[in-house]
Amino acid sequence: MPFVAAADGTQLYAEAHGAGEPIIFSPGYVQTHENFRAQVEPFVAAGYRAVLWDFRGHGRSQAPEDASAYSIEHVVSDLGCVLDWAAPGKRAICAGLSFGGLASQHFALAHPVRVSGLVLIATGPGFKNPKAQADWLAQIERIALRVEKNGFAGYTSGPAQTLSIGLQPELPAARSAAREIEAQSPRGVATFGRRVSGPAPATLDRLSEITAPCLVLVGALDTGYLRAAEVMSARISGAKSVTIPDAGHCVNIEQSDAFNRAVLGFLAARG
Repeated sequence: MPFVAAADGTQLYAEAHGAGEPIIFSPGYVQTHENFRAQVEPFVAAGYRAVLWDFRGHGRSQAPEDASAYSIEHVVSDLGCVLDWAAPGKRAICAGLSFGGLASQHFALAHPVRVSGLVLIATGPGFKNPKAQADWLAQIERIALRVEKNGFAGYTSGPAQTLSIGLQPELPAARSAAREIEAQSPRGVATFGRRVSGPAPATLDRLSEITAPCLVLVGALDTGYLRAAEVMSARISGAKSVTIPDAGHCVNIEQSDAFNRAVLGFLAARG
């Protein structure tokens, strides 16, 4: 099983497939690398090196005991370590869904010379409004308490299904993603939520600093992120915007062919 050592020694699960320009897919909070399995074959066939990985505390990655080992700074560093392992010395396309999109924004702002493209999927720039931030923290706390009490049994077939595996749970890619989600560490995911995805700083005021070619992609049924997609598209210079019909939050699973075409078309058209 491939693991990458983070700067603090935490063991991060990662996979790399194919050759060529690397594209690292970062999943959402509670999701795992398996949520992007449907992208591996088409992106490798198109000549890219597809990289999947799990955040610390998630999936098959190690879940540190010390809560101080969880922060957005750790995540940005971890992403860099995975890229160093998968494609040393190369610039990479950072593609992230939901929290993975916010993490990709933070990485692009911290290390612009390392990013050759940015694909922001069903995500936003975080919250500046105090009430919106408080509501988000409360939602994260409810998730943390739920998984601490009950684990992930039934998690992907309940109310969280639309955000974890999508609107079509019968799809093979959704079923595969569900198995990985339900096998992960409740403690690690809960701690990550409270320490990282909940309080992660907003990037809203810094979006104009992003210089990499950027695609903002969202599912037409993902009502919670449509406005965020509009804001990011307007504030990131030259950003392209795509809305995929008949897709919710997990657009890359629900409409994988349309998603793959949109992203590959954007990447091929970069100057």
